[in-house]
Amino acid sequence: MVIDDEPQIRKLLEIALESHDYKVITAEDGKKGKQLAASFFPDLILLDLNLPDTYGLDLLEELTEWYNGPVIILSVIDQESEVVRALDSGATDYLTKPFRTAELMARIRLALKRSESKENITVLQFGDLELDLVARIVKKNGEILKLTATEYSLLVLFAKNEGRVLTHQYILKNFKGVGFQTETQYLRVFVGTLRKKIEDNPNKPIHILTENGVGYRFQ
Repeated sequence: MVIDDEPQIRKLLEIALESHDYKVITAEDGKKGKQLAASFFPDLILLDLNLPDTYGLDLLEELTEWYNGPVIILSVIDQESEVVRALDSGATDYLTKPFRTAELMARIRLALKRSESKENITVLQFGDLELDLVARIVKKNGEILKLTATEYSLLVLFAKNEGRVLTHQYILKNFKGVGFQTETQYLRVFVGTLRKKIEDNPNKPIHILTENGVGYRFQ
């Protein structure tokens, strides 16, 4: 689903998506976007920020109260504060206009892949790392790692959001609870100890990557 007030952008996205065998519905404002999202419950939403009847992030916060599919922001706004706010509000990804169609398609494929059958997955595999969510066991190269409860919870949060940039506030809220969003110094400590256990070289991590000024991305 595309929610964008520019007819040429809607048409461009519709053509590009249909050429990759996606079915597309479009809306030119927030009101119609909410109505169509509730009616069709799309697999993924592409959302512009500058809508004629509402600001995109306000609409995003309304949508995420009941919609749990991926939402990718497409906007001319490239301010770091707005990117962070979007990710904090539940956006899966953020792409600045003008964008490359091939990159957008790659991000859509990744977002859809992550959202498929999330609830049914019991074992997650990432290269040399394996997470058994039922047994609560983490292995590296086949050997069981000894993680604290905090380290394990943090790793599971990262793993379930593979490829997605998670802000400091989002991470702290989701694995420590409301009220801990400003305790970023503790988060750095937790990430540091976790990297020592899962990375071959904690100083050059390949799994938990730092997104400067924003948060972390797990891959």
